[in-house]
Amino acid sequence: MSTDKKPISPSTTKIPVKNVKIHPAKNTKDRYKPGDQIYVRKNSGFFQKLRQRMNLVYFAFFALLPWLQFNGHQAVLFDISEQRFTLWGLTLWPQDLTLLAWFFIFGAFLLFFVTTFLGRVWCGYMCPQTVWTFIFIWFEEKTEGTANQRRKLDQQKMNGKKLWKKTLKHSCWLLFSLFTAMTFAGYFSPMNELFINIVTLNTTTTMAVILAFFTFATYGNAGWMRETVCLHMCPYARFQSAMFDKDTLTVAYDNDRGESRGARGRKQDPKQLGLGDCIDCNLCVEVCPTGIDIRNGLQYECINCGSCVDACSSVMTRMKYDQGLIRYTTEHELEGKKVHLVRSKLIGYAVILMVMSTMLILEVINRVPLSLDIIRDRTELAKENFNGEIENVFTLKILNMSQTDNTYKLSAKGIENIEWHGKQEILVKAATVYTLPISISVDPYELKSYMTDIMFKVEQISPEDDVSIEHESRFFNKR
Repeated sequence: MSTDKKPISPSTTKIPVKNVKIHPAKNTKDRYKPGDQIYVRKNSGFFQKLRQRMNLVYFAFFALLPWLQFNGHQAVLFDISEQRFTLWGLTLWPQDLTLLAWFFIFGAFLLFFVTTFLGRVWCGYMCPQTVWTFIFIWFEEKTEGTANQRRKLDQQKMNGKKLWKKTLKHSCWLLFSLFTAMTFAGYFSPMNELFINIVTLNTTTTMAVILAFFTFATYGNAGWMRETVCLHMCPYARFQSAMFDKDTLTVAYDNDRGESRGARGRKQDPKQLGLGDCIDCNLCVEVCPTGIDIRNGLQYECINCGSCVDACSSVMTRMKYDQGLIRYTTEHELEGKKVHLVRSKLIGYAVILMVMSTMLILEVINRVPLSLDIIRDRTELAKENFNGEIENVFTLKILNMSQTDNTYKLSAKGIENIEWHGKQEILVKAATVYTLPISISVDPYELKSYMTDIMFKVEQISPEDDVSIEHESRFFNKR
């Protein structure tokens, strides 16, 4: 087999490459070494206040939702053992798989739309990994002090003071992780019962293992791994670049305005010194939760949290320079080109979102909260009763998928003069299955063939609701 390579044609399309000059950050280690730790410096500003308030709302929503009651039951409960999901007034069963599919598809395209327009803001403002990481950093600040104090503490030899601070910090982490695990488990098991069982130490072995697993998973992810999850484990960080374009709004450094960077006094004119607006204070790196230097250009590790924007804006204010050296902007704006906020990719995602949301709404509106399964008697398909009629035996399973007890009327059609043997009006409790054995008999003269199609119908007896369902089956004659 020949190993000769074909020459590349001069007309071959080449991928444009941008050369970026990298300035190594001051006093920072290689962030890809697993032993290195990032000491995130406390920061304040508009975007940090926005992120903190959004995180507070998100966490409050997560913590309080399992405790809310609706119509006498837990408002949100994903009961896997009973194979039903309760969402306020809606109960979903395995039969509603298409509804769940539409919901997840809608969520995926919503994420694509937001990423194309605003970049990786989900990671910076709403991702649970980011929210919990900043909560754990808050515990660090309260127990060990500022970023510099934490760094010095880690460099010290173990003594009583250091042991006390480390023990207090990790105890807070573990208690908060346990609270997180309890709350998360409350979405899959009735919260009131779960809380009582945990307080009384009466949980099952399975639940104890689940709580231990999620406690240490939270403790490890938010306490120890942190940015490692964002940089190396999160799949979203890998495929987000497929949704970016040069009009995507991301956090970026204005290289033309900032370079050449360098230290100077407040009263010195940077132009006379041949310097740009960047004073090379390295503050933008110190406040970054993933430890990157935004001045090195667009990087997939950036989670668009805006910490570097607030840090740089505070420095520009003190130096009496214009803000915006680091800001939310686009590549086209930085290049001095026209920015297209409305573009074909965004329009395409918006159209798909409208279609998906319409399908989701129609699926919910047209959903019938009732299911019927028919099981035939397999031992004897047909028999002749004492009246000389042909009789078939069925077992009907009626599932009330609503959250209220309902009375249903049952009937069958498809053959003249059908006689129903068994209950025809039944009360089915909410979210339960009613098993009803019945038989149907028919005069043999009404049967034209060995097998005849019949239709079973279940309809709710209620003046307010018009809920009914039909299910086809077969009626067999004796050979």
